[in-house]
Amino acid sequence: MTFHFDCVFYYVSDMDRGIRFYTDVLGFKLISRDVIARFDVDGVLFELVPSARYGSEHSRAGNARLCLRVENVEGTLRELKSKGVPVSSAEDKPGGVLGSFEDPDGNEICLWQGV
Repeated sequence: MTFHFDCVFYYVSDMDRGIRFYTDVLGFKLISRDVIARFDVDGVLFELVPSARYGSEHSRAGNARLCLRVENVEGTLRELKSKGVPVSSAEDKPGGVLGSFEDPDGNEICLWQGV
């Protein structure tokens, strides 16, 4: 068997709202949209998939997270909060600082600042 990376994706209940969040709030580059929306995040394919079409029983299942590396977790959390995004507190962890927030469908997004 040989595996190749395809993408990371989240199920969302409202595609337009999801696209606005990822483009307007996070600044992701939308590269295409048909049934799903595709974004380029630092050369990694990130997709939004409509939960109504593919089965809402899949949404929020499992424990996968999108993790974004940032220069300053606390500063990024403050900026997100100023845009109306509920955020966690920054936490010191072995090897760095971790923070998190959720998209409008409750998908957790982690922020990581390595030391």
